[in-house]
Amino acid sequence: MVKAGSAEAEVQLAKRFKKLVREWHSKTAFAATIVDIATAPPYQMIIGMGPDAIPLILKELKKEPDHWFWALKAITGGEDPVPESDRGNMVKMRRAWINWGKKRRYDI
Repeated sequence: MVKAGSAEAEVQLAKRFKKLVREWHSKTAFAATIVDIATAPPYQMIIGMGPDAIPLILKELKKEPDHWFWALKAITGGEDPVPESDRGNMVKMRRAWINWGKKRRYDI
């Protein structure tokens, strides 16, 4: 058994996350709506990983824009650093969440 909080546990968490991201992208490559993207089982499993997934999501978001905003809002209990005026602008939404993560000292 892997002890929670150990380096081994972090490696296993990162592997599981990457596997779910690949599955999510594969299953939603031709999705028609954000609802289809956000309700895909792999995406929901990432949300189910809880706060441990936040730095992993932020690292992905830092690499490239993607539809992580729904997951971040769900995991953080409704936090949303994106101003109303920036909603729908992926570049600005991405920047707002990355800045949010930096302020909270996530390793991204």
